[in-house]
Amino acid sequence: MHIGELRPAPGAKRKRKRVGRGIGSGHGKTSCRGMKGQKARGSVRPGFEGGQTPLYRRLRKRRGVSQAARNIGIFKRTYAEVNVGRLQASFDAGALVTPDLLLKRRIIRKLGDGLRVLGQGQLAKALTVRANHFSAAARAKIEAAGGTVEVI
Repeated sequence: MHIGELRPAPGAKRKRKRVGRGIGSGHGKTSCRGMKGQKARGSVRPGFEGGQTPLYRRLRKRRGVSQAARNIGIFKRTYAEVNVGRLQASFDAGALVTPDLLLKRRIIRKLGDGLRVLGQGQLAKALTVRANHFSAAARAKIEAAGGTVEVI
């Protein structure tokens, strides 16, 4: 296959509708706008409700970020999570586990705001784990196996 033989998928590109080009085109005279009325004559600005008080004027003004907005996650941090059982299966004893290494091995897909190690599963190897946050169970299991916990 050559670059000159490349074509878009069938149906991906459609011809532009050319309006106002005579009665034979099927889109002549009123240019697909129908007969009379507001939509036939000009544009209606966004938010216009035909003279009724529009929604943006009916609602009260609220300035700043409310507590409710904070709670729905505007400032929420998203952590990549990994369980100690997954570390047991993926690393040899004495290994240094870092967020970059987990990304490289595709154990986590996206780092986000950091790495959080959770305590599900068993750990029997001594590992050095560097992460942004450890659950209490994960910390206990890593240290019980003879490993060390390092908070970044």
